[in-house]
Amino acid sequence: MAGETVITVVGNLTADPELRYTNNGIPVANFTIASTPRTFDRASGEWKDGEALFLRASVWREFAEHVAGSLTKGMRVIAQGRLSQRSYQDREGNQRTAIELEVDEIGPSLRFATAQVTRAAGGGRSGGGQGQFGGGGQPRQQVSEEPWATPGSQTGADAWSTPGSFGDDTPF
Repeated sequence: MAGETVITVVGNLTADPELRYTNNGIPVANFTIASTPRTFDRASGEWKDGEALFLRASVWREFAEHVAGSLTKGMRVIAQGRLSQRSYQDREGNQRTAIELEVDEIGPSLRFATAQVTRAAGGGRSGGGQGQFGGGGQPRQQVSEEPWATPGSQTGADAWSTPGSFGDDTPF
């Protein structure tokens, strides 16, 4: 949609994503990303932390289940999405405004960690929510018809997974 504010945030999850279901049974995961800037202070020769930004985020449907099963508290993540603003009245009757991130894409940061990516079963739609990042939850079962999902386990002829099944002849 035109005019939306799209941002990318790098930070750490402050808690495990909270997975809930609406009255219609639609899954939604809510979580907070803490992003703290660091700068080098040349005078002291030390790195200094700036003021942290705590940004509430949400994901919906199958994507929410993937996030809740894959990401955990403390994980460094990269999230991209659209900022949304909503107004509400608190318990004392004061008007408040909240800015939240509606996540379009999220995954673990690989700067200080590694991750094992596993394709989620049953995610045949195009767009977001087709993959899962391991390292935080139980890995999902791999889709067997994908040749890259489980190397060497295919019953078909896969020259790359069977040693010695290729010749020395030039293919052209």
